[in-house]
Amino acid sequence: MTEKKMLIMDPADNVGVLLEDAAAGDVCSNGDIRVIALEDIEFCHKIALCDLQSGENAIKYGQKIGYISSFTKKGQWVHRHNLLSERGR
Repeated sequence: MTEKKMLIMDPADNVGVLLEDAAAGDVCSNGDIRVIALEDIEFCHKIALCDLQSGENAIKYGQKIGYISSFTKKGQWVHRHNLLSERGR
């Protein structure tokens, strides 16, 4: 288990952005916030900071970036397979 850095810009954020590749089991941290990656997640991709319910807003950098499309556990990768983006709509 290795510690990896992630970026969280706003207290309202429910996803963090990895600042380096993380493997399943790595601890991703920003200050006092620590999340164990449940799967491999690449640099610049999002990780769930808490359990996210289907239909819930995804918040990154204090901004709504879309909706969670399926239940996502804390520590899971957040991407096209479980996030419906509002960009370009």
